[in-house]
Amino acid sequence: MRDYAKELENRVEWIRGLLAESGAKGIVYGNSGGKDSALVGILCRRACENTVGVLLPCHSRRNYEEDTADALEVAEKFDIPTRRVDLTAVRTAVMDAVEGVTEMTEASAANVAPRLRMTTLYAIAGAEGRLVAGTGNRSEIYVGYFTKWGDGACDFNPISDLNVTEVYEFLAFLGAPEAIMKKAPSAALRDGQTDESEMGVTYRALDAYMDGGEVSDAEKARIDRLHAVSEHKRRGVRYFPD
Repeated sequence: MRDYAKELENRVEWIRGLLAESGAKGIVYGNSGGKDSALVGILCRRACENTVGVLLPCHSRRNYEEDTADALEVAEKFDIPTRRVDLTAVRTAVMDAVEGVTEMTEASAANVAPRLRMTTLYAIAGAEGRLVAGTGNRSEIYVGYFTKWGDGACDFNPISDLNVTEVYEFLAFLGAPEAIMKKAPSAALRDGQTDESEMGVTYRALDAYMDGGEVSDAEKARIDRLHAVSEHKRRGVRYFPD
């Protein structure tokens, strides 16, 4: 297990260095109510007092209920200033606008919300001189489980080298709320969705595979395929060094 006291110190120092180098006045990130955004928010707030988390509900009922409650609990416990931008009407406008020129697939429709969220974060960042913090972990990045130019876009990512197991360990060290620790990971792009059902492989197997552990032939084949077809996504982001 990593020394998370040292990890906290190193990542806070790294974030502060990026801020000094960029001349930015603060940080903004999407507070989704999930494990990754919780960890990123805690790290950024420790590094920079002028950090703001933005709740960005869009279309999914879970965004307005469970995710909002969990996001606010993290923000309150770790004293993270929070704003809210409701994007459902914006998504509806986009879907209506393209209806006459194309037939949206389920995947293309699902990716609209993450891209609207990132557009919103960069609008806030640009207006206020902030950096946009990314929230993707190593496991998601390896198999491309993120939206290109959506949640995959950012100025820096302080948890990109941590797999899902390590994200939970780090959160436990920091004393994250129980709701964050126990909820099934989900991008919440639609109601009932979970990361593992969407990927077709468990995070346990994915983390084991990346660290040289044993997985079944079927798990290996699935992970290898996901990694290969998502290579185009893993470019252009400044990741935390190993």
